[in-house]
Amino acid sequence: MKKLRFTYIKAAVFSAVVAALFFPTWTKFEKAGDNMFTVLLDGEKIGVVAQVEDADRLLAEARRRLAQKEGGLVLAECNMEFLGEEALFGRIDKEETMIANMAAVLSDHERQTLKQSYTVKINEYTVNVASTEEVLSLLQASVDRYDTGHMYQVSLGQDHTRELNVLTASVDSVEEKISEEKEAEPVLKEAGIHAAISEMFEGVEPAVEKDFEDYDLGLIDMKFGDEVEVVEAYLREDELTPLSEAIEQVTKDQEKNKIYEVVSGDTLSGIAYRNDLTIEKLIAMNETIEDENSTIRIGDELIITVPEPELSVERQEENYYEEDYEAEIVYVDNDDWYTNQTKVLQEPSAGHRRVIALVSYRNNEEVEREIIKEEVVLEAVPKIVERGTKIPPTYIKPITGGRLTSRFGRRSAPTRGASTYHKGIDWATPVGTAVMASAPGKVSKAGWGRGYGYVVYIDHADGRQTRYGHLSKVLVSVGEQVSQGEKIALSGNTGVSTGPHVHFEILINGSQVNPADYLN
Repeated sequence: MKKLRFTYIKAAVFSAVVAALFFPTWTKFEKAGDNMFTVLLDGEKIGVVAQVEDADRLLAEARRRLAQKEGGLVLAECNMEFLGEEALFGRIDKEETMIANMAAVLSDHERQTLKQSYTVKINEYTVNVASTEEVLSLLQASVDRYDTGHMYQVSLGQDHTRELNVLTASVDSVEEKISEEKEAEPVLKEAGIHAAISEMFEGVEPAVEKDFEDYDLGLIDMKFGDEVEVVEAYLREDELTPLSEAIEQVTKDQEKNKIYEVVSGDTLSGIAYRNDLTIEKLIAMNETIEDENSTIRIGDELIITVPEPELSVERQEENYYEEDYEAEIVYVDNDDWYTNQTKVLQEPSAGHRRVIALVSYRNNEEVEREIIKEEVVLEAVPKIVERGTKIPPTYIKPITGGRLTSRFGRRSAPTRGASTYHKGIDWATPVGTAVMASAPGKVSKAGWGRGYGYVVYIDHADGRQTRYGHLSKVLVSVGEQVSQGEKIALSGNTGVSTGPHVHFEILINGSQVNPADYLN
């Protein structure tokens, strides 16, 4: 019986030694600290590994398989812990079992699958869509607003100037693309003398002016008016915009700020009206404008709002039309006249013409029109105007100093007999102050005048006349030529007057005008 028991013990020890040496699921005991680790994932037991690094590798593989199954990148938070022990003998779990257990826990704790998607950037605006097909549909919708014949197609290409994987969008002619594909096909080429002759005649083919029927009327070119960038991304489902909503966002007109340069003839109210703005809104948008009476000058830049989509499309069209037109005015210079003197020598009449024009648009706004062919059916008759070339004389204040006491225009009569509408300017000044000719001219009256007292009239070469009233002494005679600034009289208090002063008038075509508008 003892012999049998000893044999049994020997067999058990032998079996243990063989198992330790030949089976990989058991570790050989080494006195070196923890050599077996129980893996816990979010508190759930996964299995046992020999090294911590093994668990990290197996978890990465579990994530990869789960992502492959879901069709995207999986965002699943988890906390992995290890319980280490030092064991003489121990059993570690198979890797496939560990991976399966980890994937199950990850799937239970999966928060969101990150799907492969694309971010479309248009200036500062961005939108996320699910695929390149949706990117193309989105951009094509902007083109189709103006290309009802579907002649142009959007394509995506790699931007080789960028370090990141960025795609750029272009608008291509469908017809040209088909033509390029045909040209790329191999063809039987001429050789020898025949090829040389063909090449020679191609180089000297004369240019023939196109007739109206030769133009491809309608849309001839399209491109995006804004920079478009497309970048691949991995995003959550709730970060993606449905295609129909994205199209509406990109193609719908928005109010955008734009710089407007003031041109000749502009007024604040006119600028506001032409751009569908109220005058109050235009003032609020521009700090340089105080109110509706503020002065604007040619070349000033104002901020206005215009309706524009997020993605603008620029296009060119060849258009045919017939129109009445006016010939340019023909001027005949007269060196004996002043520049403010003109005379119409021939009245105009409109002509009629046929036109091919190259018209450029940004969205629906015409930005340029170039006539590339025209045929005059009826010649226009130009307006012929004779005009002066001499610079008209300037007008100066007729006295030095003085105090302005009465302006041009309506007033309360300062004394009995005086008019309630003042037809000149008055300056109070002591009797005997020198009165000077405001501009060079010829004296047409010098003496006493009813209401004016002593008065001087001077006719000027530009057709205007000046008058100087309430004088104490006249120093010139009728018919005398005087120069600008020459002393012609002394101030006084004669005629209907409230005190010592000079009354000054400027007349154009016999009617008094405000002298303040002409004095330098």
